[in-house]
Amino acid sequence: MPEPTPPADTHHVFVYGTLRRGDVRDITRMHPAPQFVGMASVAGTLYDLGSYPGVVLGGPGRVTGEVYAISAELESQLDVIEEVWPQQTGEYSKQQVRVQVRDSGTAVETLELDCLVYEINTARTAGKPVIASGDWHERRPPR
Repeated sequence: MPEPTPPADTHHVFVYGTLRRGDVRDITRMHPAPQFVGMASVAGTLYDLGSYPGVVLGGPGRVTGEVYAISAELESQLDVIEEVWPQQTGEYSKQQVRVQVRDSGTAVETLELDCLVYEINTARTAGKPVIASGDWHERRPPR
């Protein structure tokens, strides 16, 4: 049985840190529920900011994450979590990026989708360690 088609006002979001399944802010526990699309990666560098990561987009590295179809209502909740609205702390900015999504059970091996990505302000990465694997779930535990 095929997955239900997301509504026309659906957006896609790429999550790479604490919003990933099983992490402290697991997006799958939010409402309205997002629809998992697949595992994915973007060009970028992933930084360990302590209890959460930040991605700086672009460059030769790859950052691993998950893509979800989300409603405008859920997008608004994510904006609050990432402090891009209404606080606008300057820690993150919301970007739209072309993301490579790996096979999610369809006949397509990879597909590309335009996704929202919350990018860390580069000033916040000064002196912070890079997660060489590009995967928040594969980082080394704190010492």
